[in-house]
Amino acid sequence: MTLVFASVLATGAATGSLPHGDRTSTAIKARAVASTADRDEVAHAAAEALADGKSATEAAEEAVSRSGDRWGAVYDEREYEEFEQALDGSYTGVGLAAKRSPDGLVAVARVQPGGPADRAGIELLRTIDGHRVDKRPVAEVVALLRGDRTSAAAGTTVVLGVQRGATGPTRKLTLTRARLLTEAVTVQKLGPDRSDSSAAVLIKVDSFTKGAGAKVRDAVRSAPAGAGVLLDLRGNSGGLVTEAVVAASAFLDGGLVATYDVHGEQRALYAEPGGDTVRPLVVLIDGGTMSAAELLTGALQDRGRAVTVGSRTFGKGSVQMPSKLAGGSVAELTVGHYRTPAGRSVDGHGITPDLAVSSRALQRGETVLSGLGGGS
Repeated sequence: MTLVFASVLATGAATGSLPHGDRTSTAIKARAVASTADRDEVAHAAAEALADGKSATEAAEEAVSRSGDRWGAVYDEREYEEFEQALDGSYTGVGLAAKRSPDGLVAVARVQPGGPADRAGIELLRTIDGHRVDKRPVAEVVALLRGDRTSAAAGTTVVLGVQRGATGPTRKLTLTRARLLTEAVTVQKLGPDRSDSSAAVLIKVDSFTKGAGAKVRDAVRSAPAGAGVLLDLRGNSGGLVTEAVVAASAFLDGGLVATYDVHGEQRALYAEPGGDTVRPLVVLIDGGTMSAAELLTGALQDRGRAVTVGSRTFGKGSVQMPSKLAGGSVAELTVGHYRTPAGRSVDGHGITPDLAVSSRALQRGETVLSGLGGGS
């Protein structure tokens, strides 16, 4: 049985699961928060539509939408294949992560080095294939960048209306979508003298794709003895829950990471023994920290292993389970929720940092780490 903790990666590759992955579709819709969609009802809708010569995927989507299951979603075979590739750390897109700027415009959060957006030098997005994006949710902007079921493939094109600065002229760029490899975990030294062998280490985790947990573990093991770690989970929208547990194991000597339920039956996730429980640790979080990243944050906070710095996390703590439908599509429907080791529910609440900061979180995190004796 595969469980899913749904979220969305701003680059367009959606991930996050136990042990498969969590995602939202390229046709993400705003739905009210609710408990679950009935699996039999969704399956029946798909089978009935297929028998009538209609789209089983669209019928199933309508059934999920009516249910109010906020994180429930339906994917056709191509989308599901794309999802599997995303879990391996690759996706098709233009290599652009979007965010909402303070003035309400859609700005570039980051770009994939060497990708189409990087080469184009985009700063602000105004239109995608003629659709204005000013007031659209960021997730919808990502969906437009990826394209619909017929266009979301390497080699297809997307026309962007872009600006350099909020008052600059708008110009059009045509980008060709490409298959891109993501670098989920990056590591660098902190402080003014990064040649210092004892300098603290910044581990930035963009998503929990396959192998991300092991990369965190290896980075911790390779850090100088006594050097602190700044674990940056800002903007991490989730990924494979098993990878988040491996990452937790880098800092814990076994013990509970989280509990979750499936149709009312409680289960638990445990860290592997042997993690570094002494090294000073600060975790950076924000409103873009979701799902599996929240699970990791909650475990480290509840276990007293880290000081968390930043702003309240997103609050995505529901569990989805995928099932095959008639016609080959896949439905992922909410079946339960997970809780931190102290029994806190994350869904709809998020995680409050130990030190709340609205700006310069990285600098504040370094200061806290230095105060813990972890250097800077």
